[in-house]
Amino acid sequence: MDRGVFRRSPFESIDVAGVGRLVSMASAAGRASRPGLKMGACGEHAGDPDSIQFFDEIGLDYVSCSPFRVPIAGLEAGRSTLRLAVSSSA
Repeated sequence: MDRGVFRRSPFESIDVAGVGRLVSMASAAGRASRPGLKMGACGEHAGDPDSIQFFDEIGLDYVSCSPFRVPIAGLEAGRSTLRLAVSSSA
């Protein structure tokens, strides 16, 4: 990060173009194999607002993060749900 290789720590916020694409592919394949499969993310990524929005966009069911991140995770999950609802009704 000091050299500008990463904009944000890859241990705290998901790299949507790389790792995010793999998560999206895996979740699609899992649901194709077993409809109704519950999937989520846990760890530091699950408490990051940008990552939560991405997880919601690809249809993950839940996030599980450390206790000190729960308030922001809950707030962002609600914001993301509203954002998706508004964009799908427009």
